[in-house]
Amino acid sequence: MYHVPVLLSECIEALQIKPDGVYVDVTFGGGGHSRLILEKLGPNGSLIAFDQDADAAKNVPADDRIIFVAANYRHLFRFLRLHDALPVDGILADFGISSHQIDAAERGFAIRYDAPLDMRMDQSQAVSAKTVVNTYSAEDLQTIFSRYGEITNSKTLAQTIVEARKLKAIETTFELRDIAMRVAKGNEMSYLAQVFQAIRIETNDEINGIKEFLEQAKESLVEGGRLVTLSYHSLEDRLVKDYTRYGNFSGEHQKDDFGNIYRPFNLITKKPLEASAEEIKQNSRARSAKMRIAEKI
Repeated sequence: MYHVPVLLSECIEALQIKPDGVYVDVTFGGGGHSRLILEKLGPNGSLIAFDQDADAAKNVPADDRIIFVAANYRHLFRFLRLHDALPVDGILADFGISSHQIDAAERGFAIRYDAPLDMRMDQSQAVSAKTVVNTYSAEDLQTIFSRYGEITNSKTLAQTIVEARKLKAIETTFELRDIAMRVAKGNEMSYLAQVFQAIRIETNDEINGIKEFLEQAKESLVEGGRLVTLSYHSLEDRLVKDYTRYGNFSGEHQKDDFGNIYRPFNLITKKPLEASAEEIKQNSRARSAKMRIAEKI
């Protein structure tokens, strides 16, 4: 299977789909969430599906009610306006990496395959993981490993990589793995997973992409429209939590000229929902998933 959707029925229920509504799945992937949305829509409903990975386009069903946009969700508002779809009734975002991307060895996402250091979700972009590992300064690498991987010895790791690449360019996942193993702390597989996660997030500019998406999601939704998100690590979840609660990423309330607190959304979930033990047993990726639901005010 291309990708097993996480919290599938919960996501669809959270969208509160109206048969004639307009909905957006900004991370189409294998189309699992989208297919269920289409089942809930009537003949006059519509779905706009986004995915920057060219492989995802192969999964689009033959259905006149769906429009597929081959772009990153950071371009949400522009494409919705282009397709005259504004405002929309609900938006679903399943952040992170798909099972298909991990399992496609040649994409370079997985630790277990010896493959070129790629990690690009959009294969047309210039920057790859190889670019990051071989051209970033020790200081920049340290920042990435600390911020995106929460690696405690990020300075040591960064310096080790810089020294290694002086002898030879680091070109494959196994080469990077072997270098990181020299300074790994704690559980080696967990450490390597953090290293690869940090480089993947930087390669795809994921944090800025999510910020831009969230700002545009608010502008794209009709009043009372639902935003449903699935996050897989604390950085993603914090961005969603702060923006839906405060309308910014500083984690602080803003007030208007009259002293009223600005609230962009009603929080349907004060705390994130998590997958059941049964779902985690069937799909290990669901273990770290955190689902949040917000309704535009």
